[in-house]
Order: sequence, then C-alpha cells, then structure tokens
Amino acid sequence: MAIPSLRSSNMLKYSIYALFLGLAATVCAKSILIKDPSLLTLDEIEENVQQCSFVQTLSKHKIETSPAHASLTTQLFALLFPSSSPAINALLATAYISGPPNFLLALCPPNIDPSSLSVMVAFAVGGLLGDTLFHLLPEIFLGEDHHDRVKFVMLEPNRNLLLGVGILAGLVTFMAMDKALRIATGGDQHSHSHSHSNPEPSSPANGSTTSSKQVKSNGEVRQRKSKKEEPTTTTMEPAPINPSVKLAGLLNLIADFTHNITDGLALSSSFYASPALGATTTMAVFFHEIPHEVGDFALLIQSGFSKRKAMGAQFITAVGAFLGTCIGIFVNEYGSGGSDSAGGLTTGIWGTSLQWGDMLLPFTAGTFLYVGTVAVIPELLETGANKSQELRKTALQFGAMFVGAAIMLGISWS
Repeated sequence: MAIPSLRSSNMLKYSIYALFLGLAATVCAKSILIKDPSLLTLDEIEENVQQCSFVQTLSKHKIETSPAHASLTTQLFALLFPSSSPAINALLATAYISGPPNFLLALCPPNIDPSSLSVMVAFAVGGLLGDTLFHLLPEIFLGEDHHDRVKFVMLEPNRNLLLGVGILAGLVTFMAMDKALRIATGGDQHSHSHSHSNPEPSSPANGSTTSSKQVKSNGEVRQRKSKKEEPTTTTMEPAPINPSVKLAGLLNLIADFTHNITDGLALSSSFYASPALGATTTMAVFFHEIPHEVGDFALLIQSGFSKRKAMGAQFITAVGAFLGTCIGIFVNEYGSGGSDSAGGLTTGIWGTSLQWGDMLLPFTAGTFLYVGTVAVIPELLETGANKSQELRKTALQFGAMFVGAAIMLGISWS
C-alpha cells in the first residue's frame, strides 16, 4: 500500500499521523516487549518507540518542516535563561519577578489609589489564565514537546485523575488562605487584587470632628467666631490609624509572603517540566506581580507605614519567592528522582507513574486558576453609577485581558 506524502497540508499530515499511529505501535511492539512492560519506565518506553523506523520517519519530517531560525521570543528566553540547569534558571526567574516590581515602587506616589490599577489587573488576569490554559494544562497532561522528534502519549487514566486532584488541591489551598485572612481581618477587607477602601473615613475621631465643623460652617451665618475656628482644622494632628486597618496591613504582609512562596513553587516546577514552560510562566507571574506589589504598597501606606518602610517590607516578603523556589527544586530533585532507579510504571503514587515532584505543576495550575478567577475577577465586575464611564472602563479591562491572553497564545503558538 502506498503511503501518502508527508509533505502535504497540515490537515492531511495530522490525519496521516492518526491513521498510522496504530501501525507504529504494532511495528514497535517487539522492541518494547523484550522486557516485561510493567517493569519499563516512561523513559524506556519512549526510547524504544523512538527506535522504530516509522517514528524516525515522522521525526525526520518534523525536523525538515520546522522553522530554520529560532523565533524572537525563543532568542529572548535563551538570553534570559542561558543555563541548561532548571534549578539555576528557576532562581534567575525568581530574581526577575522579585526585583524589578519592587524597584518600581520607588516611582509610585504614597497616595496611590489601588482601584486605579484595574486595567493592569485585567492584563495580569489575561496573562495568568492564558499561561494556565495554553501552557500549564497541556504540559501537565501531555508532557513536553521535543523540537527534534515526535512524541507519543501513553494514556493512563488514574494518572490523569491524580493530576486533576493536584489542580483541585492548589485551588482549595488558595481559597483556604484567602478565607482565613478575611476571617482574621474581620470581613472582606482583604482581596488578592488589593481593592482596599480608604481607611481615613473609618476613624471615629476624624469623622466626628469633620461632621461637627460642617454643621458649624453650614448652619451659622459667616461670623468672625467661625473664622477663628478655621485654623484649628489646619493645625489639627493627624487622626490615628484604625487598628483594623493596621491589622489588615500586617496580615497582608503574611499573605504576600505565602503567595510569593507559591510563585516560587510555580517557577521551579515549570522549569523542571520544560524550559519554554518556565519562561512563559515567568512572564505570567511578572505581569501579575506589578499590580500585586503596587496594591500591597498602597495598603501598607494606608496602614501607617512610611514609603521607605513599605518598600523594605515588600523586599522582605520577596524572600518567600526564593524560599518557594528552593522548596520546588528540592522536591523536583529528590521527589521524582526515583522513577528511573525504581524501574516500573507502578512504583509511583498509588500505583501510577507519577512521582511527588510531578504534582507541583498541577498545584501551580490550581493556584493560578484561583488567582485569575475567584480572587481577581470579582473586582473587575464591580461597577459604579456613571454608566458611560463604566462602559469605557469595561472596554479597557476586556482589551487589556485580551492582550495578556494573546501574548501567551502567541508565545505558545511559535
């Protein structure tokens, strides 16, 4: 039977791949069954499959049809992450997402309004969800693509179920952290996107003084007595910060520290999955960190911190990202290193081929899903009374979200 040419259109090409997938498995059966299949590791199965002549033909075709030159994003990622070690690249990525966003705080005015960051937050949501849907989830269930050969995926239902459990665990963990913080602050004063209200009106002393002077200025005819009382408003000492706002600021530092730990886990697990996934996850986290850090900075200023102390506190919480990265490196190095030495597909978690290090990436995807949806989107859904202004603001938010997702899609496509 004549085999159709592999140099046809993409649709025909992938139809041929699907048609002859069973043939490839049949041709390769002898080489795989030399050893008991239950004793083979995934790497050994992949090595046996790559030795088949039909698979080698497909790999040769893939190399011939691949772009001759690396894309601009590939060159940029190679410049930013030059090492072949995923551990070193993960540490570099942690420095990228921790340093510049914190240095940008020096340019922020102390009286910045967190609600003005809604467009930037929408852009970060698009980046996070784009990275999760276009990069993380495909990588979790299908594995890493290789530019120099084709890859076959072995279906393992229980393995997929455990990966789904890891995604759910990440989402529930962040939900528990968010809920605990809301309980500790006495209500919905904390939001991951940092849309905090101005604490000044909540001060009883300030509120009573202002209302009494408004009554005097509005109820009395402009007399000299009222004019004498006007200087008292300028020489008046600043009202004390509401204790609940102080508590919210301190608890937000703890939440920021733990959140940075999960960012570090995300970076390390993604780089151990593949260099490309690590680079795109770094971009997604970086886009999210800018409004995240600015919102935390504004809350600390409202809580009574000076600008210098607020910036110092943010740099301290950045240590959490390096801690999370180191934890992720340790788990990936020692939690999945036994897959080859143990020998067999049933030596992993609950009789599957999964190792504990493989669960970090699904956990990361779950945290990104929570941050990008439950923790941030409710703020973007808030509307005001001015309809025309809200329509313009909504268009900007959706546009920013689309741009963030489109960047992730473009990187994945190329």
